[in-house]
Amino acid sequence: MDQQSDLNWNLLRMFYVIAKEQSITKAAQRLGLSQPSVSNALQKLETQLECQLVFRDSRHFELTTRGDKIFQECRDIFHSAERINLLGRDAEEEERGRVRYLIVSNLISPMLDEMLRLYHQRHPSVVFQSEVKNSQSIVRSIQQNRATLGFCLLARPLVNLPSIRLFREEFSVFCGAEHPLFGQDSVNLRDLQREPFISFACATEGMGLEPMTVLREGMRLGNRINGLSTNIEEIRRMIVAGLGIGLLPLMTSDEDVRRGDLWPLKISDEPIGADVYLVHAPMEKLSPSEQKFVAIVQELLALYPDMA
Repeated sequence: MDQQSDLNWNLLRMFYVIAKEQSITKAAQRLGLSQPSVSNALQKLETQLECQLVFRDSRHFELTTRGDKIFQECRDIFHSAERINLLGRDAEEEERGRVRYLIVSNLISPMLDEMLRLYHQRHPSVVFQSEVKNSQSIVRSIQQNRATLGFCLLARPLVNLPSIRLFREEFSVFCGAEHPLFGQDSVNLRDLQREPFISFACATEGMGLEPMTVLREGMRLGNRINGLSTNIEEIRRMIVAGLGIGLLPLMTSDEDVRRGDLWPLKISDEPIGADVYLVHAPMEKLSPSEQKFVAIVQELLALYPDMA
């Protein structure tokens, strides 16, 4: 007899419940069957496997050695079946999910990394799609219903869109290796006021970039612009090439400073920074996948307030 081809999985399932409950009576109650039916199923399985699974002459319930080994195998089999069933349901729910977001260029953030990691861990079938834009374009796209999620720099929360403050990004003014101020530990503010500036394009437009606004209005820097871009990499390229001094995030510039391509110019004892926000459309306009993403952002902020 080919025992594998003739194995009755219903009988195995009944035996698994009997062994787990350590009682034929309790197993019958759990399965909603009569005790004779469960006892008969056990006898059929023992006949099929040609071995005794349970000691019947014992005053207490006890599996035989083979019965215990078969119970362990059954436990692995049925636990795996339950996991497969759950995975199948999850895949069906998430299979068409998509999270599209806009983001400012070169945003380095352990918090953002953790958001993506945790979301993917919980919803592995969701597809992520990102597009780099400047802060002003991100806000405008969401306001005009051309996007639903965006990571951008704001001076304050928006009035007409949900805005979740994530963390503070620190900036500094840099010059390139060919600049006369390269390597100097202290600089005169009056000298810097005469220097041409490489600026974010959005900092010269209506909404502005908060750190640039602070420099222009508080220190009168950046009145003469020698270069403009919406992309941090292009601003960095112009500063390194010596076209002027400019503002860059500290975290994205560490390697350039170590290589000697950039030099930070200390112009104030107060840190220069900008708040990074997640701006999104009203919740009713978000897809289920996007709503889950916003929920994870709020969950992480509540669990780890220091990350902000």
